[in-house]
Amino acid sequence: MKKSSTLFLQVVIALIGVGVLALMLWEPHLEGRNVDATLLEIYFTDPFLAYAYLGSIPFFVALYQAIKVLGYVGENKVFSQAAVNAMRTIKYCALVTAGAIIGADAYLMIAARSNGEDAAGAIMLGIIATFSSIVIATAAAVFERILQNAVDLKSENDLTV
Repeated sequence: MKKSSTLFLQVVIALIGVGVLALMLWEPHLEGRNVDATLLEIYFTDPFLAYAYLGSIPFFVALYQAIKVLGYVGENKVFSQAAVNAMRTIKYCALVTAGAIIGADAYLMIAARSNGEDAAGAIMLGIIATFSSIVIATAAAVFERILQNAVDLKSENDLTV
């Protein structure tokens, strides 16, 4: 793969990360209960918001690992143990993100039932995001296994020569 192609993909992944971070910081100001709140009240009194920020850390770690994998591709080191480890990290980060989303959905369901509200829209968005994270984890596991087999085959060929 050309270096320009991998650099372009790295920039796209970085822009996705910046966009998600900007959305996460901007969205709390749009909520109905936070319209007249100060920054201190928004960011330091809402435990669900703190949970959302903590739960997003694996997402950003996975984006960083994807940038590293593309760096290995650009250096023609894709069949290395470092690339396998990065794919394994992406897999675990996707699973942790799915778990965090499931936890948030459970909290929303409990809070909605205690208040007599309907959280069906938020729950459905959580289900879609969980499914997406599981698909990413599955794809990362498949790529990890393929890369591991290639690394094993490469090391075996290096020993026979």
